[in-house]
Amino acid sequence: MPKKVDRHERRTLIADALMRVAARQGMEAVSLRHVANEAGVSPGMVQHYFRTKDEMMAFAMTVVRERNQARVTEAISRLGEQPAPRALLRAMITAVLPLTEESRIDGRVALAFLAYTAVRPDAAAGIGADTQQMLGFMAGLLPGPDRDGRAAGLLALMEGLGVYLLGGHYTAEQALAALDAQLDIVFAASDLAEAR
Repeated sequence: MPKKVDRHERRTLIADALMRVAARQGMEAVSLRHVANEAGVSPGMVQHYFRTKDEMMAFAMTVVRERNQARVTEAISRLGEQPAPRALLRAMITAVLPLTEESRIDGRVALAFLAYTAVRPDAAAGIGADTQQMLGFMAGLLPGPDRDGRAAGLLALMEGLGVYLLGGHYTAEQALAALDAQLDIVFAASDLAEAR
């Protein structure tokens, strides 16, 4: 009887290879041949699981998204039951920032994918929905008025810190200090507004 192949496992193997190529050489180096070589499989196998480069890249972003969600879930679970909103936001943002080797690889792929979709909007399916979901979650944790605006600011801070970390412009300590300073401002402003 032939061995049953796990389709998701094979697609993930290929997506991981794509991420390694993209992290080392940039998204422009991603090709069927390079990904197949990195994965240790034939180009035909890559074509069997992904018809186009866009399809392969979209699946790689799904893998990155799943890994980020797992990191966030783990970080939040360490806070115990009913953590304070500020601690919850800090844990979530810190889990997504590229502070470890694994999250740096995922971050490089995410950044390269965003640049790629800037000129190929059809490849960006799902990013808008993910962004809105993240904004809604963050806004739900913020007290006081203009929650949506402050959540958008925190999301922009998270993305900016990620870019600076990936580019080597900020150390982890600098990024976390900037995050803490902004969280202090956001929560202090809310406390002040409520005291009035």
